[in-house]
Amino acid sequence: MTITVRTALPRDRDVVIELIHQLNIFEADLTGDRLRDYGAATRYHAELLQRLATWNGRIILADDDGVVVGAMGFAVQEDAAYMVPDARRYGVVTDLVVDRHRRGAGIGRLLLQEAERLTREAGVKRLTIGVLSANASAARTYRAFGFDPYMTVMVKAV
Repeated sequence: MTITVRTALPRDRDVVIELIHQLNIFEADLTGDRLRDYGAATRYHAELLQRLATWNGRIILADDDGVVVGAMGFAVQEDAAYMVPDARRYGVVTDLVVDRHRRGAGIGRLLLQEAERLTREAGVKRLTIGVLSANASAARTYRAFGFDPYMTVMVKAV
């Protein structure tokens, strides 16, 4: 097993959509607010590409000898003017997903290491990632990687 990381290409569209679909189903089981159909994953893929394009970001893949086993979005964003200069620009990971058959094998950690490298390469010193409160396993992984909670988003049905 030789896993490498690389930028997604147009030919990777279908496998990235499949991974997004897996993530949607996994998160739907946690929160109940995700669509489970493949069409939703297809639509979100298009939205994600647009969003990443506005941030000069990209989708990064974990590739195991030609088989894509994980993906994440990565970009560098700029925060509000009230932030101190060292914290204003930061790397951001979105939609980190590992194929359901390969979870627990260190693929997520490999993708996070690449995000860390890309953040340093961009000359910024902070990397952020979001995690659903109900996703305890991802939160443990991110904490073990060195992430600390920074902000809590609270939700209320009205």
